[in-house]
Amino acid sequence: MPSTSLVNDLFEEICRIPLIDPHSHIDPHHPVSQHLDDILGYHYYTELAHAAGMSQAPLHASVEPRERVRAILGHMDRYDNSAQYAWFLDIARTFLGFTGERISAGDTDALCDAAERIFRDPGWEAQVFRQSNLEKIFLTNEFDDPLSGFDTNKYVPCLRTDALVFHLKQPEIKQRLERATGVDVGDLPALKKALRKLFEHFTGNGAKACAISLPPDFAPKGPDANAAFWMLAELCREFRLPFDLMIGVNRNVYRGGVHQGRDLFDQRCSLIQYQELFNAFPEVTFCVSVLSSGMNQELVSHAWIFPNVVTCGHWWYSNIPTYIATDLRARLQAVPKTKQIGYYSDAYKLEFVLPKYNMYRRVLSEVLASDFVETGRMTDRQAIDLARQILRDNVQSIFKV
Repeated sequence: MPSTSLVNDLFEEICRIPLIDPHSHIDPHHPVSQHLDDILGYHYYTELAHAAGMSQAPLHASVEPRERVRAILGHMDRYDNSAQYAWFLDIARTFLGFTGERISAGDTDALCDAAERIFRDPGWEAQVFRQSNLEKIFLTNEFDDPLSGFDTNKYVPCLRTDALVFHLKQPEIKQRLERATGVDVGDLPALKKALRKLFEHFTGNGAKACAISLPPDFAPKGPDANAAFWMLAELCREFRLPFDLMIGVNRNVYRGGVHQGRDLFDQRCSLIQYQELFNAFPEVTFCVSVLSSGMNQELVSHAWIFPNVVTCGHWWYSNIPTYIATDLRARLQAVPKTKQIGYYSDAYKLEFVLPKYNMYRRVLSEVLASDFVETGRMTDRQAIDLARQILRDNVQSIFKV
């Protein structure tokens, strides 16, 4: 085990590095919470409470938000061992003034009252940015988002393309694309024209990435097999946008699950399925996220040999300290440090940026202390510089922000 004082010193220094968060689901028009229900409505908490015995009845829209909070907190003693509980405790202590040791249903009214008072402060958004040491945060924008009414220097647009690849045959999606671009999408040349208009719109409004979530059986083998996807890769090359690939999610596995709590990873997925893509587009930087530590070794190997493949964050089911530590060690030991995007929050509300990054920064401090500083491979200063490289510098250079 590394020295506690060394870990704490590294953690303190790493927390001083201003963050550019390269992936979130923040609504820039409503970036911060209005009620504690906005925090505990995050799918992690509804999933864990439901898995621990809570019925779905408190999640119905007709339930008063405070009572929904009370129900979720009432089951929290069953999962207060989890990383997600630690995030909530961090939020409660940092933002809401909670001073107790454990949070329970008995704290519902006090926490809700504090949240309603604090979250409604006109300066709350700026305060969260400041306390989180957050400089910019990337969004997940639907293809027909007008990208207006918010500061695109602070909230960085990113073109999300799942619907264009997997649902374009649905009349509603096709009509939305035609309304957004003014192009009658009747054939492949027209589709390419429409997609180019989207890229012009997004890059003209400060977008820095294109992104897609991909199922485990997807294999981009060429333009004939995956025309829309291949066009997106071609446009990323033309417009010099990185392409974020979030690979391996199997949708709707638990059909009785809570909202956003039905998807799992699938071990049958392999990055070998992407060999044609990585070979065909050497000019495109592919920022790859995977769902399991099993796939992390494949990702490390691909980033080891493909110049255009970058390791990106610790996604979803891999986003707990044990898996982060294992996956991080492999990346730091095998992948060029200039090809690693250390972390992203995946947050739906800004209040989650701080606790999630704190979790990552703590693991990063422990790994740097034990594997680099105490072994004599690096000085404290060099370890902090490495942390800055993967937390900030690479985000700046890869996404050109």
